[in-house]
Amino acid sequence: MARSRARSSQPEDAEVRSGQDAPNPVWFKPVMFGFMLLGLVWIIVYYVSDQQFPIPDLGPGNILVGFGIMFIGFLMTTRWR
Repeated sequence: MARSRARSSQPEDAEVRSGQDAPNPVWFKPVMFGFMLLGLVWIIVYYVSDQQFPIPDLGPGNILVGFGIMFIGFLMTTRWR
């Protein structure tokens, strides 16, 4: 009886583990770091260009856009395995 009970619980455990511990796709890490770097570059370009680029009409809103892009990358780190 104990063996049959152990055998029946193993496939369930394996299914749960495979869904939670599955590695990320190959593209996940480059995209995650890409978002973080793109946001950083956005903010650096804003300051270096004397607030004329990337989008002049946004003005200081460019900082929010840069941090928003970086935030997407940081949110992706919570799913990184």
